[in-house]
Amino acid sequence: MPIKVLAFDGDDTLWHNETHFELTQGEFRDLIKRHVPDVDVGARLFATEMANLKLYGYGIKSFTLSMLETAIAITEGRIPAADLEVILGWGKRMLQEPTELLDGVVETLREMAGRFTLLVITKGDLFDQESKLARSGLAELFSAVEILSDKNVDSYRKVLSRRGVAPADFVMVGNSLHEQVEEDSLPGKGWYRLTSIRELGPLLASLDRASPYAD
Repeated sequence: MPIKVLAFDGDDTLWHNETHFELTQGEFRDLIKRHVPDVDVGARLFATEMANLKLYGYGIKSFTLSMLETAIAITEGRIPAADLEVILGWGKRMLQEPTELLDGVVETLREMAGRFTLLVITKGDLFDQESKLARSGLAELFSAVEILSDKNVDSYRKVLSRRGVAPADFVMVGNSLHEQVEEDSLPGKGWYRLTSIRELGPLLASLDRASPYAD
């Protein structure tokens, strides 16, 4: 069947995200090293985030809570309340930062919205992701936002089943495949690598033409 539903990851597919985390993590590292100079702050923060994943999930709020917990643990509770307030402020700043769209996103989404039903399917906090979409100015182009606890086959099947979408009618656009699978272990077919989202329209047109159900 021809493609009917097109879903996008949000973070680092439609808008910049990782750069905000990297900037804040750098600030956090500098702050903590003023108290404990020889600690590997990045490793300790990552371990805390992984330990908290099932409790907090993904997103800025969980990242902020993990920074606070890590700061208290590394300093053995000696970190001043003023520094904890600084860390909390970083989290609030991240939640309010403008949504900086990647190059080509606006034009591509406006074109795709005229051809397909558009969804956002991503991990993270629902309020945070909906807020990012609202600040992007593109919310009107999407039918819904779906938040997954993890991106795996069962999660996608549940979304498609709930929305009455056949897998053959569905295409997912994002970078999660490369986050979870080593380069030499990627499947031989069923996915395509694009250097820019601007290449999406021509790719989907070629897939529709190749469909045995195409006119």
